[in-house]
Amino acid sequence: MTAPLTIGFDFGTTNSVVARAHGDHCDLVELDGPAGTDPVFRSALCFWEDAAKPGGLGVAAGPWAITEYLEFPEGSRFLQSFKSVAAAASFEHAFVFERRYRFEQIGKLFLSQMASHARGALDARGARLIVGRPVEFAGHRPDETLARQRYDAMFEALGAEIHYVYEPLGAAYSYAARLDAPATVLVADFGGGTSDFSIVHIAAPGTTPRCTPLAHAGVGIAGDRFDQRIVEHLVLPMLGKGGRYRSFDKLLDIPGGWFTDFSDWSRLALMRNRRTLADLEKLRRAALDPAAISRMIAIIEGELGYQLYDAVGTLKRALSSDSHAHFHFESENLLIEADVSRADFESWIEPDIVRIEAAVDHALTISGLEAAAIDRVFLTGGTSLTPRIRQLFEARFGEGRIAGGGELTSIAHGLALIGQQDDLAAWTV
Repeated sequence: MTAPLTIGFDFGTTNSVVARAHGDHCDLVELDGPAGTDPVFRSALCFWEDAAKPGGLGVAAGPWAITEYLEFPEGSRFLQSFKSVAAAASFEHAFVFERRYRFEQIGKLFLSQMASHARGALDARGARLIVGRPVEFAGHRPDETLARQRYDAMFEALGAEIHYVYEPLGAAYSYAARLDAPATVLVADFGGGTSDFSIVHIAAPGTTPRCTPLAHAGVGIAGDRFDQRIVEHLVLPMLGKGGRYRSFDKLLDIPGGWFTDFSDWSRLALMRNRRTLADLEKLRRAALDPAAISRMIAIIEGELGYQLYDAVGTLKRALSSDSHAHFHFESENLLIEADVSRADFESWIEPDIVRIEAAVDHALTISGLEAAAIDRVFLTGGTSLTPRIRQLFEARFGEGRIAGGGELTSIAHGLALIGQQDDLAAWTV
C-alpha cells in the first residue's frame, strides 16, 4: 500500500508549524516572511481598515501581522494567542473595528493567510491532515466538545481528511527517529497555553508499531501563564491593582476582573472597544489614584499590548540564562522598569509548577509506572527552556535521562510521520 501524502499541523498558542511527509521523506514547510523563509509562523493576526479590501478590512498573519502592527499600532487590531479560547464557552466573538468574528472565522483567516505564504504547500486536498491538539485545553472548565467543533470548522477550509492527535505524541514520534534502541519515554510538551505529557514505549527500529502510547495528562498552564505572573507583579500595581475607588460615600476595592483581563494576552487585545473604554473612564473618575487607571487606558487605547508582552518575553528569556535581568517598558507617558531576579520569577510561578508536577504524576499513575521505569524524558516546546521546568524533571528523573531539541518543530514533524501509518486508530483522539 502506497503511503498517502500527510500534512502535520502544529497549531500553537504562540507559533504554528507545518510538516509534509510522503513515505520516508518528511520536511518542514518553509513560510515566506518579511525577513526570509522560516518554518515557525507566529499565531497572530493584524487587522486594519482599508476601503480597497473585501469587507473594508485588511488582514495579515504571522510575522507579516507583527510588521503591519508595528508600522501603525493606533490604527490596527492585533490578535494573538487566540487558540487559548478555543474551548471557552464564554468566548462568543471578538470585536474588530466593531465587526464580530467567531473563533472559527478567526481561525480560517489565519489559515488562509498562512497558506498564501506557503507556496502551495498547504494545499491539503486529497491528503491526510494530522492536527495536533492539547491533552487538556487552556481555560477555566474547558469544553472539549466545543473546541472540537471549532477546530473542525476551522480546518475544513483546507479540504483534507482531518485526524486529531495529542501534541506530545507528535513530539514522541519525532523523537523516536533519534533512538536506536527500545525505551520508555515521557514526552513533556510546554507551549504557550498548555503543558501536555505522554508516556510511550518506543520499540527498536524496524518494529511495527514503533511507538505504543501508554498514558496522557495535561494542564492548561504554560508560557502565557508565566507571562501573566510577570505582568501581575511588575505592571498591574502601576495600573491600579490593589487600589480603591469612591462610590457615593463608600470606598471600594477596584474589581479584580479588570486586571484578570489585562494580564491575559487573548483578552487584552479585545479590551479596545467602546464599551470597555467608557467603563474604564468612569472608573478613572471615581478612583483614588486616577493616574493609575489613566495608564491602563493609555496602553489599551494605544494598542501597546504587543510591546508590553514583548518586554515581558524579553525579561523571561533573559532569566533563562542569567540570574538577574532588567525589565523595561516605555511608551510616550509611561515607564515601567525594575530589576528582577530569577528567584523572584520562580517564586511567582511556583503555584503553576505545583500543578504541572501534579499532571506529570497523573500521567505516571495512569501508565502504572514508577519514575524509575522512565528511560528518557524528552522536553519540547519553547517553555521547556525555562530553567525551573528543567529542574523539575532533573529532580524527578535525573539529569542523565533528560533530552531536548527541536523545541518548536518536533510536534509538526512527528504528526506528519504519524499520518503515514496504515492504522491511525492508536494515535487519533
